[in-house]
Amino acid sequence: MSPDGAESFQGTFAEAGNLLAADSPPAPAAYEQIFIAHHGRVLAVLLRLLGDPMRAEEMANEVFWRAYRRYSARPGSSKMAGWLYRTAANLGISELRSATRRKRYEDAAAKTIRATESHRTPLDDLLREEARARVRATLASLKRWQARILILRASGLSYAELASALRLRRSSVGTMLARAESRFQAQYLLLNGSEE
Repeated sequence: MSPDGAESFQGTFAEAGNLLAADSPPAPAAYEQIFIAHHGRVLAVLLRLLGDPMRAEEMANEVFWRAYRRYSARPGSSKMAGWLYRTAANLGISELRSATRRKRYEDAAAKTIRATESHRTPLDDLLREEARARVRATLASLKRWQARILILRASGLSYAELASALRLRRSSVGTMLARAESRFQAQYLLLNGSEE
């Protein structure tokens, strides 16, 4: 027997292949033998790739779940060991790539937050909150349709999306939006004066 136990697995690999040679899906006992024969090495491959025991165990479970689904649908393959290790390697590499992408996105987001927050002072926060309160009070004083169209447009909706959301003709959106903006500006100045 070799230090990593390869010899003890060789016989089991052959037995596992024979279990799958039948014309029916693997029985629970057969699948259990396949799992026992290969789980340790599949887990070792994933642990070596990922370096995280918990994540490696999750990925190993995914490999065996896929094996069960695949070989239940297509019985008769004796190439189980190769398929398991290839699938484990592919899932591990995909996990590494997604973790790298996730870290890159998180780092970029953190950098953006730090850049915007580092220049803000408590006075800036107070002024921003007061401006928001004035805008909300102005919106509350408008007709409902005017407030809706302004809020939705400020949220990034296109004219077509506004027409659909507000049940308007697309050709009417521009006119109604201009009227709502004009009314908002007049109402804002009425309520707040020309502070800004």
